[in-house]
Amino acid sequence: GYIQELDIDIFENLKVVDMGDADIAPECNLDPTAENILKAQAAVEELVNRALEAGAIPIVVGQNSPCSSYAIAKPIAERSAGKVGMISTDTHWDSRPIDYLTGDDRIAGSGNWKSKTFSSLPNFSIPNLVEIGERGMLEEASVVRDYMRQGAHFYPMWRVRSELGIDGLCEELQHAYRGTDDVYVHFDMDILGGAGPAPGDILGELAEPMGMSDYEIIRLAHEIGKRGLTGMSFICIPPGSMVTYRLIVYVIAFLIAGVALSRGD
Repeated sequence: GYIQELDIDIFENLKVVDMGDADIAPECNLDPTAENILKAQAAVEELVNRALEAGAIPIVVGQNSPCSSYAIAKPIAERSAGKVGMISTDTHWDSRPIDYLTGDDRIAGSGNWKSKTFSSLPNFSIPNLVEIGERGMLEEASVVRDYMRQGAHFYPMWRVRSELGIDGLCEELQHAYRGTDDVYVHFDMDILGGAGPAPGDILGELAEPMGMSDYEIIRLAHEIGKRGLTGMSFICIPPGSMVTYRLIVYVIAFLIAGVALSRGD
């Protein structure tokens, strides 16, 4: 647990527990009907609720929605006494009107989990949304403009690189915390595109230019840890790359180190 860059051992400062895998039945993957998806979501929610009940910060490492997005956002919102902010890194807005796989309005799927979060969990506050990384010609103008009209704080990679830099971007995290009781953090790792530690082509059609670098995503996580969070999730981890898997470990470790530093331990 020793991080030499920060001269801190996270295991000497905080209790870190591996809760294992959610109990998701095989048929939920083999036959993704709406009912099976809801069953899988409930299994993740159970573990997240156990972590929150214990006063811990759940960090869910998964691959798709709702199990690695909405299933973490929902328990946080249900337990919060006030507004909930969100810090999200992504290449896509994930804000279609309905899940395209099932056509069922109960499902917070890969293409609509964010819109489902804001429509179904009313204490999630769009003015406390910090959205980072979307780029290119991937979204309907009406979707982006509607979020902006409602007060979302949007930081495309173009602005990060041409104006803010990573230091300036970290300062903008303040909007997720202003007037909120809780903050949910979501890292969709397709944000790396071709700028991560592995070739972007392993992402297939999800790869886009102008991605976030490994240092930038690690630094962002560390700064979030210093500011505090209620829970975190990962999706869309680029497959088949050992260095990318190590990147996820770094992101989590540097985030935990930030939490430890914020507590003065």
